[in-house]
Amino acid sequence: MLGVNNHGQTIVLACAFFSKETTESFIWMFEEFKKAMPGGEPKTIITDQDAAMSRAISIAFPTTFHRLCIWHITSKFSVKLPHSAYKQYWGEFQKAIWDIDNKDEFDAKWNIVVTKAGLTDHPWLSSMFDLKESWVPAYARHFFAAGMSSSQRAECSHGFFKQYISRRNSLMDFIIRFERALSHQRQKELVADHVDAFEVAQCILPMPMNKQMATLYTRTMFQKFEQELIQSTACFLELKTEDASKVVFNVSERKNWETRVAEVVYVKDSDHASCSCKRFEFVGIICKHILALFRRDQIEYMPDKYILKRWKKTAKFGLVSDANGNKIKDSADPGLLIKRSTMSRLASDVVEDALMCEEGCELLSETLKSLQVKLKLLKDGPSNNEVGGSSSQTQYMKDPKRVRCNGGSKRVTGANEKAMKRGIRHYRECGHIGHDRRQCPRNLNTPTSPSNNDESTPIDLSDPLFDEFYRMHGPTQ
Repeated sequence: MLGVNNHGQTIVLACAFFSKETTESFIWMFEEFKKAMPGGEPKTIITDQDAAMSRAISIAFPTTFHRLCIWHITSKFSVKLPHSAYKQYWGEFQKAIWDIDNKDEFDAKWNIVVTKAGLTDHPWLSSMFDLKESWVPAYARHFFAAGMSSSQRAECSHGFFKQYISRRNSLMDFIIRFERALSHQRQKELVADHVDAFEVAQCILPMPMNKQMATLYTRTMFQKFEQELIQSTACFLELKTEDASKVVFNVSERKNWETRVAEVVYVKDSDHASCSCKRFEFVGIICKHILALFRRDQIEYMPDKYILKRWKKTAKFGLVSDANGNKIKDSADPGLLIKRSTMSRLASDVVEDALMCEEGCELLSETLKSLQVKLKLLKDGPSNNEVGGSSSQTQYMKDPKRVRCNGGSKRVTGANEKAMKRGIRHYRECGHIGHDRRQCPRNLNTPTSPSNNDESTPIDLSDPLFDEFYRMHGPTQ
């Protein structure tokens, strides 16, 4: 089972081995999941059309919205429909599925396309229309799903874990490799936490609301919000109706040479605005249509009711406890996130106390430098002169650092290198193989040039090269 953290990253919530994928097996897994996650039932679960899993979800999670993967359904149109009908009407089916926010409008558009294609009695299309509340965005966007409408994250996660595990692994080897993959995944989350703790995202629009959200949201979620804020500047509001209880606006925008209109309803008593696109309910981030209304009413700061703690930097502050009040720790790397949160609060308190006087700052600075040296020694392990010697301290052995080899593919080898590997030598001068220059019969039969050690070769002292030698050193005997 996979989920999404406050950085928008895919995380593993639970996993299990099944000998058979039956309804009873899935019920057992979901019940164990509820014990490990005492925060209540999930709001949304996205799966494929597995019958056993669907029955188990309805039993174990009766209040959870079970959504079917839209990708698995839309990918079957090319297989289930006649080729000519698919080729001619698939574009209209796409517009009905993705571009319509209103339920009644979707039903009308679907019936028109099905009638035009002559598929009113098509059994598969009829069954998909009956399940429309489980996969069509116009029906399913009113449930929070962190912006997910398919199981694409699960498919990507399969590719990630295949880098670490394979079907040839033993059970123990699988567990070790799987935990290593989880550690790598959680390290990415810690890096994102560190960036958000010490950096503030740069704002494209110098607006008070944009700066406010940059300090509250994680970097990834802020970038999504800022895109909505930028797009809101291209939206136009038109008053549709108004009475004593609510005001209705039509918000239009030009997109892909088409004008799309969303309906924003503002309820006066509750001081709440909602949009027909359901982006806030589905993603948890306010949409551009409501932001256009805020800009019209000159609202400079985002009201708290529209800020989801789910996407804030402080979403994970505080400790998680089980039903008995015990603190829940990470099973793969004990207390990694919990310890980091605890030590961060402790360090913040110490820094605040040290800033009260100059002596405190100097003491803290010296202590931190000394602590940094000790932590580096602990991280690097014992020095070379301690290896093999007697020591009362515990020594830790760590895995070597993994490095990437230079070049991901095989090096291209030339003809000469291939010949050397085969043990065959080739000499270009004579064009024959089996020898090199030193062993060539032509060179062996040719008189060699005189060498310095050849005593039988006379030296010509009249050579002009000796004139400079005679001038400097005088004549030789």
